[in-house]
Amino acid sequence: MNRKFAIVTGASSGIGFELAHLAAREGYDLLVVADEPSIEMAAAAFRKHGTAIQAIEADLSTLQGVDQVLAATAGRHVDLLCANAGRGLGHAFLDQEVADWRRVIDTNITGTLCLLQPVLQNMVARGSGKVLVTGSIAGFIPGSFQAAYNGSKAFIDSFTDALRNEIKDIEGVTLTTLMPGPVETEFFERAGMMDTDVGTSDSKSDPADVAKDGWDAAMNGQAHIVSGWKNKIQAAAAHVTPAAVLAEQHRRMAEPGSAENT
Repeated sequence: MNRKFAIVTGASSGIGFELAHLAAREGYDLLVVADEPSIEMAAAAFRKHGTAIQAIEADLSTLQGVDQVLAATAGRHVDLLCANAGRGLGHAFLDQEVADWRRVIDTNITGTLCLLQPVLQNMVARGSGKVLVTGSIAGFIPGSFQAAYNGSKAFIDSFTDALRNEIKDIEGVTLTTLMPGPVETEFFERAGMMDTDVGTSDSKSDPADVAKDGWDAAMNGQAHIVSGWKNKIQAAAAHVTPAAVLAEQHRRMAEPGSAENT
């Protein structure tokens, strides 16, 4: 039990998969989590780095799923938490099923906080630990035709800024927010957005690059990192652009059928 121990959620693909690889390469034992059976295949890839890997299929939109993850730590100190699990949902809010948009909120917000609180409490108590939370530059932009997702990321971006301030006097504990833009993952297909401009764009970021940006920022104890220079420009512009303009810009990217007009 002398090896460092990390939890990575949303680790079956995309950014989480790449973060887990980075952690395993650096010698962390891992508890990797996803809400799909493919987490077992991902775990087999991580084991090639020679560390102990435990995989759990758990739905972090439920309290039972969060409790399952916490129980799997078996009381072991968590040195690093990569709270990366997230869910998207495209199309108009008024056309969505309540169960679908609730799962976005429950995964991105409630599940993240329910996992983050006990892990961070233990880190603060012993004065050691790092947390990397995946937010998004979407949190700066009113997300027309992606409203629940962008709203959830606005919450996460704001919440982590506030929590970071609350623990700022605790030496040895850091909280970093990773804020990517669109990333080349299964996110858009799962969100039902393959008929949109943003869903079909070939200019998305590489998840390995995004994960490396987040990893480096977390290891250095940075407060937050916007991954990619184009996203840095977009994030900066969002702070000075009227909300109505941002919402219209997002509509052009995310409205169903927008892929046919580009």
